[in-house]
Amino acid sequence: MTEQCERRDYRAELDRHLAWLEGKLPPRVARFSAWLREPSSRMVRLPVAGLLILGGIFSFLPVLGIWMLPLGLLLFAQDMPILEKPMAKGLGWIERRWRKREG
Repeated sequence: MTEQCERRDYRAELDRHLAWLEGKLPPRVARFSAWLREPSSRMVRLPVAGLLILGGIFSFLPVLGIWMLPLGLLLFAQDMPILEKPMAKGLGWIERRWRKREG
């Protein structure tokens, strides 16, 4: 039971951080990101996440970059509970640093 409650806490934290991040994105990109995170978009989200991770692995090629890897992992975290905790902690760290720089 505690594991289930802990999982929900990380899911809620991850959703909160992603919503904050979407607020920083241009409107069209934020809408696409929100749509990808919806449960009904799972059949699109998983291939997109896989392609982003693959692109991150081949970051030595032009156009592709290491920035693709964390985005792919964030999308996979929507469907893989094992990734929720590290992604929530990572986004929390990014959000704290971002707010600190904004002053």
